Amino acid sequence: MTEFYLVRHGQTTANATGIKQGSINNEMTHLTEVGKTQVEKLHKTFDISNLDQIISSPLFRTLETTNILNDGYNLPISTDKRLIEISYGQWDGLKNADLKAAYPELFDPYIQDVLPDYVQKATRGETFDGVADRIKEFLVETAQKFPDQKILLVTHGFSIKAAMLGLFHPDDPMMIPEPDNASVTKLIVLGKSRKYYLKYYNRQRA
Repeated sequence: MTEFYLVRHGQTTANATGIKQGSINNEMTHLTEVGKTQVEKLHKTFDISNLDQIISSPLFRTLETTNILNDGYNLPISTDKRLIEISYGQWDGLKNADLKAAYPELFDPYIQDVLPDYVQKATRGETFDGVADRIKEFLVETAQKFPDQKILLVTHGFSIKAAMLGLFHPDDPMMIPEPDNASVTKLIVLGKSRKYYLKYYNRQRA
């Protein structure tokens, strides 16, 4: 049994200013002071001393989050590109408000986020299924490689949502919103049988 603790990075400048961040990795995607405070608060309430390792997305915001969470614990850290956030293609770096105004039919009216059909307008945008497949591949492969470990994954909002889509296949992908910044989701994966159990989702502290 592999225990995964999926943490979404803290707030970034792009988050705070309503920019569709996607897979961009520039000055706008570093943690804000608010984001650092969010992660520092999680560091105080989330004891990771009994975990075995940290695997992070290689983007700035996740590595900054990783370093704060690992302060004083010194767990081994590695990165995996499959944990990177969804790429919205040509929409990466644009304002959410402008995109909603231009394409209201491509946004969910309740959670105000893009629907799977957004790829009809966003050139080179990743599909929901594509991201779900790569995240699932990573989780299954890692669970098989480390069948008895407790692993902290530092990743992104849609990446965590995509894990739920890939493993549990809800009828409506919009019924699962992206988790909040600096939240924790716990997932159990049984590598050999490929059974998956969601212990909790989007907790502000473990």
